Amino acid sequence: MTPSPAGMEERRDLVILGGGLVGMTLALAAAKAGITSHVVDKASPEELTAEGADGRASAISTASWNLFGNIGLADRLEPLGCPIAAIAVTDGMKPGRIDFRPEPEEGTLGRMFANRDLRLALFAAAREEPLIAWHTSAEVAERERGPHGVSVTLRDGRVLAGSLLVAAEGRQSPTRDEAGFSLAKWDYKHRAMVTGLYHEKPHDNVAWEIFYPSGPFALLPLLDTADGRHRSALVWTVAEKDAKGVIGLSDRGFLAEVTKHMQGIFGAIELSAPRMSYPLNFHHAARVVEDRLAVIGDAAHGMHPIAGQGLNLGLRDVGALVEVLTEGMRLGLEPGDAQVLARYERWRSLDAFAVMSVTDGINRLFGVPGRLPSAVRRLGMGAIQRLPVLKRFFMDEARGVSGNLPELLRG
Repeated sequence: MTPSPAGMEERRDLVILGGGLVGMTLALAAAKAGITSHVVDKASPEELTAEGADGRASAISTASWNLFGNIGLADRLEPLGCPIAAIAVTDGMKPGRIDFRPEPEEGTLGRMFANRDLRLALFAAAREEPLIAWHTSAEVAERERGPHGVSVTLRDGRVLAGSLLVAAEGRQSPTRDEAGFSLAKWDYKHRAMVTGLYHEKPHDNVAWEIFYPSGPFALLPLLDTADGRHRSALVWTVAEKDAKGVIGLSDRGFLAEVTKHMQGIFGAIELSAPRMSYPLNFHHAARVVEDRLAVIGDAAHGMHPIAGQGLNLGLRDVGALVEVLTEGMRLGLEPGDAQVLARYERWRSLDAFAVMSVTDGINRLFGVPGRLPSAVRRLGMGAIQRLPVLKRFFMDEARGVSGNLPELLRG
């Protein structure tokens, strides 16, 4: 191999900016296909996996679980995830609840993982993968895209070169914004309150989605602790105008409000994780590719957490991008080839917008206050409960098995 110029790292196929859940999964999935990458993240692994640094949890759909299995992560992750056996959907705990519960032979509706556990598994796998060059605590000073490749200059002077630049930096992606991507976006004027709860009664692997006029209130099952304590993740949506008051509550006051919303379903509760909050908005990039650039995950599409599909949508991006890259390279095309990227964009744009539109519609439907809208919602929920075809549609959506699935996401 010809030695690189001073400061220039070995050229690789991909330069992935953002080494979080989506970016690192892309690097690992690409490596399984023989595709090399530089992964750049401004944080260190120790910061991202520190105990208490992130109390969030993610629902991993059946299709996303297939992806983790197909890239060799199932053994690491299997002991850490809590199966979702059923989803209970209710309008303020009034009569007319829907229960989504697949037949035993169909498996679960997904698995719940603490984000910290997902990161630990991904990072451990990345350290063992020679096709991934991982650059942590690294600030990007400059990005360049040209006819023959891409390069990223880091603040310390190192230059990372490749064929394709991938932006996986999340909602505030500087790479996407620098490239001038236009976004369809709006603010829901709501904020998600996120934490973990210990609770007296077992959750029986049931996820609860309770819709109140002020916003959805979700309880998502996590594995019991080693000493047998029952746990769930909480995602409670409140109006932005009320958020300051909720954030300002003492832990005791916060738990009192949560207890009112839970109406005793899990008995007495305690906090099991730090309290966090973040504003909720919708954004969808009109395009997800440019010359030698692909945008994936939250950098391309940010949605309401009501259906738990944000991370799963990003993992579908991963599966589709790796598939088009692999097929293109088999034909002799390089990863940054315009034909390869055009196929990725055609595949992902429609699918992502469809999922996001359904999620946005559900949020708006259940957010209308008043007795009449509530009665209409409960009538509709009762119809879904009685119609197997409709229930099947919603369960397939939850499991992520509808639409044109990438090969890596199939069983």
